[in-house]
Amino acid sequence: MADRPQPHQLQVRPQHGLGAKPQYQGPSTGQVLAVITGLPVGGTLLALAGLTLMGTIIGALLATPLFIIFSPVLVPALFVIGLAVTGFLTSGAFGLTALSSLSWVTNYLRRAAGLVPEQLDQMKRRTADMAEFVGQKTKEGSQDIQSKAQDEKRRT
Repeated sequence: MADRPQPHQLQVRPQHGLGAKPQYQGPSTGQVLAVITGLPVGGTLLALAGLTLMGTIIGALLATPLFIIFSPVLVPALFVIGLAVTGFLTSGAFGLTALSSLSWVTNYLRRAAGLVPEQLDQMKRRTADMAEFVGQKTKEGSQDIQSKAQDEKRRT
């Protein structure tokens, strides 16, 4: 047989290893359904928001002359209502502060009542230790004075 070249076959397989990039397959069915249902719902909500904005603007345009006409009555009324609301909120804050303070004092006194006997015993021990210490120092001081007095007698 003559030196005839052999045909080569090349097979290409997708690699899904660490370095390989997956091929783009397009959106999934769930993504398509989300877009299909989301667009009408979002569009409807956007239309309702626009209608609400238009209604608010029309209401403000119609109510502005009434506010101007009735402002001598409305401004003091709003001021009084604002003061009343402020008073109620302040009263509630003071009441809450008072209750929390009373709760703290009650808990403090409960803890203090349990610690009093221990503190008294501790104070008794410290007083006894201090009395012993003072007695020892007094004894040492008196011995020093006696030894100095005897030394002076011997010198003279």
